[in-house]
Amino acid sequence: MGRSVCSSRKTSKVQTLSGHLLRALNGGSPHPCIADFLLGFHFFSAQMEKANHYKRTLLLIILITCVFIIFHLRSPRSNGFIPKRRGPRYVCKPLITEQTITPLKNTKHLLVSAFMDQRVKGFDVRIIGMFLRDSIQPLYCLFCCSGHLNGTKPAMVLPHTDHFGFPFGATDVMCQLPKNCDVSHVTLLTRPSTRDVSDLSWIPVKNKKTRGKDELTENFTVCISTLFGKYNNVLQFAQSLEMYRLLGVNRVVIYNNSCGPDLEHLLQSYVQEGFVEMVPWPIDKHMNPSHGWQRSQSEGDIHYFGQLTTLNECIYRSMNRSRYVLLNDIDEIIMPYMHNNLMSLMDRLQPLHPDVGVFLIENHVFPKKYFDPSGKFHLPQWRGVPGINILEHIYREDPDRDIYHPYKMIVQPRMVEQTSVHEALKYFGKTYRVPLEVCRLIHVRVALRRSLTLEQLNVDKRLWDFQEKLISNVDRVLGKLGFLTIKN
Repeated sequence: MGRSVCSSRKTSKVQTLSGHLLRALNGGSPHPCIADFLLGFHFFSAQMEKANHYKRTLLLIILITCVFIIFHLRSPRSNGFIPKRRGPRYVCKPLITEQTITPLKNTKHLLVSAFMDQRVKGFDVRIIGMFLRDSIQPLYCLFCCSGHLNGTKPAMVLPHTDHFGFPFGATDVMCQLPKNCDVSHVTLLTRPSTRDVSDLSWIPVKNKKTRGKDELTENFTVCISTLFGKYNNVLQFAQSLEMYRLLGVNRVVIYNNSCGPDLEHLLQSYVQEGFVEMVPWPIDKHMNPSHGWQRSQSEGDIHYFGQLTTLNECIYRSMNRSRYVLLNDIDEIIMPYMHNNLMSLMDRLQPLHPDVGVFLIENHVFPKKYFDPSGKFHLPQWRGVPGINILEHIYREDPDRDIYHPYKMIVQPRMVEQTSVHEALKYFGKTYRVPLEVCRLIHVRVALRRSLTLEQLNVDKRLWDFQEKLISNVDRVLGKLGFLTIKN
């Protein structure tokens, strides 16, 4: 009777090892080809019983090598051998910044926000930042695509031409997306390497298109650049916001570095209503911002607390929400003079100028030192409210058109690429200066032309056309917050 290969007491070490491995792999459900290989090898080893010592040793080495390879290739328990899918080399676990200003690693630059923007050929994402102008170096975009890193792409850095001589200036960085990238976040690198990405701060990419969603949910957004210092002009702020509301504004975006306690109280009430969107703006934690617009008169690292950056950021923030964006300061009101609201104004202007994306509104100063002599709007309930009562100021300067005269703007955000304070720097389409009899800026402030006497000023009572609703609305807001003096 023939001996069983498996039961023989003289079974070789090779046979024994191959048998053990076969039983171990059977428990792990190996691929049929591997099982057949071991069965054949087990049988073949029995035929090698009479081989010399050196052949057996060589055979054992080959067997161990094959088994090592098999164990590294075989999958966990499954219905068959399925190689494990190899994913991207790195998985990005974004350190998502919660700040509105983020330092860029290995530079002195600051990043603010990122938006999808495919209006410039060859690019997909625009990053808005504040860069040290004499230290701009090549940069590389790194994307987080569906949770994975997707390589680097060279960036195009676009410093804004307006910086008023300050060391830092508003800067855009354009990035091209990799193919098939469902991007969620982006950051910038100073080298095209992804070896050390553990401590990068990732900026969320906004303005991504959402299917089935009506993007333009608002007609008008007002962008108020920067609040700073102890500004506490509660009465004028409340009057301006309520005037915006009467004119048809849907939302007011304010970049807040700091303000007085009373104004903070007022603004929080508007935030709760949803009329005001407050964007924290802690720029003074990163640099020494100037309190003025001209470096020769006000030292600092950047113009007017980063005003240029905030205006551009607000345009992109509103691009997929608002049909029009108004770029003006809080003490300014863009006022239609032939229409009762902004929508009627633009419904008239836009069809006449279909290619225009930037409408320039002439600035007119109402010196705050001159008051309406009748005193009819010197209201007793407002006496204890800090700030200026714009209804009392009816005298308007004529601009000196022999020197540079500033404008403010109503823009279609999708037609603007870069803006300054008084004009758009890069845009698609045309600009149009709106005649002053159609619309002008009411700007209650210190006199601009201080040599003019009262007799040389124009009487302008346009705000009085809204007096009844304006006073009622302001009383409602201030009364709710406890600012009003009780009427006798």
